Amino acid sequence: MNRTFLPFAKSLFVAMLAVSSIAFAAEEKKTVKADLAKGEAFYNKGDAARNIVACVACHGAAGNSTIVQNPKLAAQHETYIYKQLADFKSPERNNPIMTPIVKGLASEEMKNIAAYLNEQAAKPGAAKNKDTVEAGKQIYRAGIAGINVPACAGCHSPTGAGIPAQFARLAGQHSEYTAAQLTNFRSGVRKNSTQMAAIASRMSDDEIKAVSDYIAGLR
Repeated sequence: MNRTFLPFAKSLFVAMLAVSSIAFAAEEKKTVKADLAKGEAFYNKGDAARNIVACVACHGAAGNSTIVQNPKLAAQHETYIYKQLADFKSPERNNPIMTPIVKGLASEEMKNIAAYLNEQAAKPGAAKNKDTVEAGKQIYRAGIAGINVPACAGCHSPTGAGIPAQFARLAGQHSEYTAAQLTNFRSGVRKNSTQMAAIASRMSDDEIKAVSDYIAGLR
């Protein structure tokens, strides 16, 4: 080998090693696990110094909301919660209550909260309207062929457990909350799922209420 080439080769090797180290460090940073203890603390206490209220005030102990306008978050998929929190920072899901709160959260804090809620046990709900249970069941399991509404179970599973990293858990959710979200998708108020907006746009108020009530009883 040409001796004059050796210093160049050595320099090139050092440069490549440095680049590899930077890439590895970046990848390692991406895969850092969420801290459930920090997520629990933030969920229950918020951050008074930044005027961020505790999540528990609206979403209940361990994510089991007792307020029908506020969603149950216990056992919800970590990736789904994180995405929704991120979406609240954008025009796609602007919300007068959640948007100001979430804008103060760092990405790491959102990941910690999402991871904590993912591990909580969900308390079951129940359908309230016996007159619409069968109609809701039909929509959830088979869809509405005449207006091209697919079965909810196809994406959210027959039990409402959803599919992690893809589709939300729905089982036991407050019917009032589910109905409100479907209505928001239909009207365009909520814009963070083109798929759901298209489906909801074809549903009537009665169909939305029926399937939302059925979902509340899934477990």
